[in-house]
Amino acid sequence: MPPSLRNSLKILPIFFLLSFSTILAATINKDDDQKKFYIVYLGNHPPDDEASANRLHIDVLSNLKGSKSDARESIVHSYHRSFNAFAAKLSNDEAQTLSERDEVLWIFENKYHKLHTTRSWDFIRFPQSAKRRLKIESNIIVGLFDTGITPQSQSFKDDGLGPPPAKWKGNCAHFANFSGCNNKIIGARYFKLDKVPDPSDILSPIDVEGHGTHTSSTLAGTLISNASLAGLAAGTARGAVPSARIATYKVCWASSGCSDMDILAAFDHAISDGVDLISISIGGPSPGYVSDSISIGSFHALRKGILTVGSAGNDGPTLGTVSNHAPWMLSVAASGIDRGFRSRVSLGNGNSVSGVGIDLFDPERKSYTIVSGGDVAKNSENKENARYCLDGSMSPSKVKGKLVLCKLENWGVDSVVKANGGIGAIVASPRFLDVAMIFMAPGTIVNYTVGEKIYDYIRKSSSPTATIYRSQEVNVTAPFIGSFSSRGPNPGSVRLLKPDIAAPGVDILASYTPLKSLTGLKGDNQHSKFTLMSGTSMSCPHVAGVAAYVKSFHPNWSPAAIRSAIMTTARPMSSRVNKDAEFAYGAGQVNPLKAKSPGLVYDMDEMPYIQFLCKEGYSGASLSVLVGTKSINCSTLLPAFGHDSLNYPTMQLNLKNKQKSTMTVFRRRVTNVGQAQSVYKAIIRSPKGVNITVKPTSLSFSRALEMRSFKVVVKANPISGAKILSASLIWKSSRHVVRSPIVIYTSDS
Repeated sequence: MPPSLRNSLKILPIFFLLSFSTILAATINKDDDQKKFYIVYLGNHPPDDEASANRLHIDVLSNLKGSKSDARESIVHSYHRSFNAFAAKLSNDEAQTLSERDEVLWIFENKYHKLHTTRSWDFIRFPQSAKRRLKIESNIIVGLFDTGITPQSQSFKDDGLGPPPAKWKGNCAHFANFSGCNNKIIGARYFKLDKVPDPSDILSPIDVEGHGTHTSSTLAGTLISNASLAGLAAGTARGAVPSARIATYKVCWASSGCSDMDILAAFDHAISDGVDLISISIGGPSPGYVSDSISIGSFHALRKGILTVGSAGNDGPTLGTVSNHAPWMLSVAASGIDRGFRSRVSLGNGNSVSGVGIDLFDPERKSYTIVSGGDVAKNSENKENARYCLDGSMSPSKVKGKLVLCKLENWGVDSVVKANGGIGAIVASPRFLDVAMIFMAPGTIVNYTVGEKIYDYIRKSSSPTATIYRSQEVNVTAPFIGSFSSRGPNPGSVRLLKPDIAAPGVDILASYTPLKSLTGLKGDNQHSKFTLMSGTSMSCPHVAGVAAYVKSFHPNWSPAAIRSAIMTTARPMSSRVNKDAEFAYGAGQVNPLKAKSPGLVYDMDEMPYIQFLCKEGYSGASLSVLVGTKSINCSTLLPAFGHDSLNYPTMQLNLKNKQKSTMTVFRRRVTNVGQAQSVYKAIIRSPKGVNITVKPTSLSFSRALEMRSFKVVVKANPISGAKILSASLIWKSSRHVVRSPIVIYTSDS
């Protein structure tokens, strides 16, 4: 296996799901070669208006730069609506000097992140006929941070909707290239603060990639009957909350990805604009809870009562890769539904094999000559690259009119084969056969074992032939966690289970942009109003939509209460199907109808999160970027909730490999949001070697919103063999089941 293949396999889900790079934007003139963008945080009390904020920020920076003109030239953006900060281009030395100033609370370097859906709602038992509170739902504003939106899409018609809610303070009227706002899309902004030109994109909220259109329609799209991708996945396309309003914030760009300073600008505006929740299908390596723009921005949103739902990432199945794992966020893994897409490959020897993928082409002939990529190399020097059908490695005269068997290294070999005059490609892959990728020419993906059988047939036959037939829908066993979906344990804390929840994110049909072909590959002329995509990017808006649905029944619930309702009512998933258990699916598969009536919720304000961070070792000074002051003294903050300091719906205990038996106490408090008079009994389910007790064993309530506290004592022996053990605490009444996963695991450190 060549090194380039090994590297591509590590990031293969990203190539599969979106072709966004994570490179830093190049600086324009040579004098700025050593300078980078930094975000400078000054505190929690921003000036009253943009002009005042800009003057303040110029004054702060001019002391460093020596003049106001130099400071003005360096600053690229002033944040002032929801927090007091600015972004500027600085050298490393300048950033270090600025960080030592008393008025500067925190400073960090700008980084670039990457972008991480008819049948999915029915599969999770959220029917079109579900009870709704349409008046309240139409007052909910969902903010999406993504690649923009396609305003002409049928999913965003505003039929039957009145004017925007009175609380809305945003707009989109000042965008000359965007006239798509209506009573559905009530806000649209774009942020490209580095000002580096992107020839593949448009400086507008218009979506040229299709990703933002897809996520937006999944979350809040109106009902569209007879939606499909060329007849596949046919049905009614709809969002979770079809009457809700959409505010789009374009922060992701075709070439450069999604930068910290753009993401923070979106948070700054969205919080001030009046959104009710935020959906962000973006992620990447998280340097820490106080150095990650999504973590910081979502904490500021939390303080204003706004829940942020984030994608867990597409770096699975490797453990410890989950992103957006801040405890105040709701992190979503991607699960599969009971529908797959397969293509039959008929070989000339009478045998047939099945491949995964979306091939929309009917064969013109009964058979085509099939060759191996290595056999049609330009010359012997190109033979190894030709096995993978890499661009420039094959001879067009040998490929013309043939099907080519390729090993998978880079996505898009069908484009290379077609460009060389070939008919199509059969791609042999070592993994990721649970995702159906769209082909721009006849093609399908088979596993290596099947690929070897096809290669053996080619080698032994004097005139090998094959035919790839158009893809068909098939039933598959579900739910399962997508192989690409990022796994725990949480790299940010051994005390906190992440991801939180799982939702459909494999082969999801939703709206698309007319500005990009279905594959985005060179030579592809396939376009559609709807397309199929896979990724935690697709699962995230499913859960954000459920959160909006819950909020329509409980407008005054806090972000923590909504998150708790979604997590404690989730359908348990099988660790036999998903060997990584809770590290793959968190609390389980989202259950929308149950979530609106959870019985009990684990609620909390912002203080337990600060206590949690103190316990994690963060200093009071470092927490200033979240709370807006350097006066936090962690030594005076007594943890209120035991081992993790959180009133979280899940519990996690990390055991060292050679550690003796461990006893840990979790303290929790639940609020009664069900029947005024109710009694809940504790049910414990634990594996061998783990002893769990709860005190008290029953909780009695006599009124609504009454709170009861309890403690969970977990005694665990060292784990032999298994890396993770799954247990649970269930509070059960006559009407409600409130389930909290308890995870015990070992680590090598």
